[in-house]
Amino acid sequence: MTLAVVALIAGLALLVWSADRFVDGAAATARYAGMPPLLIGMLIVGFGTSAPEMVVSAMAASDGNPALALGNAYGSNITNIALILGLVALLSPIAVHSQVLKKELPILMLVTVFAGWQMFDHQLSSLDAWCLLGVFFVLIAWSVYQGMKSPQDALATEMNEELTQSSMTLKQAIIWLLVGLVLLIVASRMLVYGAVFIAQSLGVSDLVIGLTVVAIGTSLPELASSLIAIKKGEHDIALGNVIGSNLFNTLAVVGIAAAIEPMAVDAVVLTRDWTLMAVLTAALFVMGYGYKKQGRINRLEGAALLAVFIGYTGYLVSTVMA
Repeated sequence: MTLAVVALIAGLALLVWSADRFVDGAAATARYAGMPPLLIGMLIVGFGTSAPEMVVSAMAASDGNPALALGNAYGSNITNIALILGLVALLSPIAVHSQVLKKELPILMLVTVFAGWQMFDHQLSSLDAWCLLGVFFVLIAWSVYQGMKSPQDALATEMNEELTQSSMTLKQAIIWLLVGLVLLIVASRMLVYGAVFIAQSLGVSDLVIGLTVVAIGTSLPELASSLIAIKKGEHDIALGNVIGSNLFNTLAVVGIAAAIEPMAVDAVVLTRDWTLMAVLTAALFVMGYGYKKQGRINRLEGAALLAVFIGYTGYLVSTVMA
């Protein structure tokens, strides 16, 4: 048990550090390759911060623990909105300027509904997995189109300023990209081993471990990047991190895991975890879109999101202790 706890803690710490290096290296490499700042913000940063979820879930599925993979993906989505945006908004209200992000909010809502519809038969088959991955690749194509169409978007401006501050050379960028990727894989292996061993030893389900410890751990890169962004006044980057991450988790992370190991879905996932994720996504859409006014998440709304996260996590812990 001691070795598993050490592996879990060390894996989480290494995961956060390596994910940060991976995203920084990837963003700088993309900049040297001539990728527009908006695309770097939408694809490299938005999706790249979900690399831990992808690697952890893929390894969990390949090890025969698909419930851990699903719990990681949905738990991370809940954590991203309720904990990360809640905490960030509590510290500094989030103003939404980017029109591209406003277009992504309804897409995230539709993707969430589609994911729930797939689970109504309590199965995620290989066909379901490829459908999720197919939608993901369509979304990538749409992101490229938006990046070429809206080069002056607010998110592009913030991302360009962020990239300009980087003093990383191309050689350094490639090295950190590769080092970050290798360490991500090592850290994920340690994390999955520790989480599964502890869950089995304590009689806790893989799903609950995935929804709590693993989900929070793999969401730490999003938390760090969002806090840094909001400190610099880069509200759209902070929100873009969460939207991009949730899209990636719902489509690519679950899709890859189910493609590796088709899974039976416990009814509680649909009635409890997906339902909360959908409600939080709808709340984010209402707050962020703003309709005839600027989208904004104020401190009161941030506190409400944090309260939901604390209540949900407390409920999951109480089910384990019961």
